[in-house]
Amino acid sequence: MTVLEATPTTGRPVSARPPGARPRRSPLRERFPGLALPALIWYAVFMIGPVVAIFVIAFLRWPGMLETPSFAGLDNFRTVFADATFWAALGNSAVQIVVGLPIMIVLAFLLAFYVVQKPRGHRVLRYILFIPALISAPATAMVFYAMLNPDGLVNGLLAPLGLAGNAWLANPSTALGAIIAVELWSGIGYSAVLIAARLDGVDTEIVQAARVDGASDWRIAWRMYWPIARDFIGVVTMLQFLSLLFNSAQTVLLLTQGGPGTSTMTLSYLIYSKAFVETDLGYSQAVGVVLFVLGLLGMWLIRRTLRATH
Repeated sequence: MTVLEATPTTGRPVSARPPGARPRRSPLRERFPGLALPALIWYAVFMIGPVVAIFVIAFLRWPGMLETPSFAGLDNFRTVFADATFWAALGNSAVQIVVGLPIMIVLAFLLAFYVVQKPRGHRVLRYILFIPALISAPATAMVFYAMLNPDGLVNGLLAPLGLAGNAWLANPSTALGAIIAVELWSGIGYSAVLIAARLDGVDTEIVQAARVDGASDWRIAWRMYWPIARDFIGVVTMLQFLSLLFNSAQTVLLLTQGGPGTSTMTLSYLIYSKAFVETDLGYSQAVGVVLFVLGLLGMWLIRRTLRATH
């Protein structure tokens, strides 16, 4: 039963909530203020809408944008899971992430740690580390193509060791490694700048006290800086994970087109190839659904692994 009490100023009765009663929910207007409405509408139309479209198209038989689609049910998924090219692309994407992502994050963290020690020229170093993020994908591909071709810089450096002559992008055993190297070059510096911005917030007095107690740089980096910045490093890791998983198509397209054979075929490039080369839109979006699920699982795993522990 609700008890009415008079306020001392107005004398108007107000309701006193009985103990244990649930608080009154705020009205819709308070939970969704008018200023956020344009952003919410934009997000619903241009972000959630395309995701829904992926799932819809995955169940259609659609042999081209100018053709009339028909319902295919689970046929696209059956075709995908029976296709050896899909499994090759899945394996290549797994290698790309399992090998490339830990190397990228560890090297980025060590670079960030070095930067926050404020060595001479550390401000300039931050700009230098950010340079790869300012170079377009075609320009990056052109540079690495020139470096990795049989007459390129890499073979020139290896010539004195008797290791020259390898066609890095045309050899099935080295092509995927070359793609991973390009992604590492593009992502390490950018990640280091982001992590350094977080490490700058670590209390320098604590670090100086640790140095007085005889702690080495290695111990300070992994026992002090890493736990403090772990949660933020998890965010950077998720960003780079999504970049490797979803954006590798442009690097593969510019350098190898998935070859030789299927040695550099990744899931994101397979989506591009099926949609824009073979015009099999249903198949491509069935792979897109698989990629979407893998992205969610990967982000969950990274979040669980690198969540804050303090």
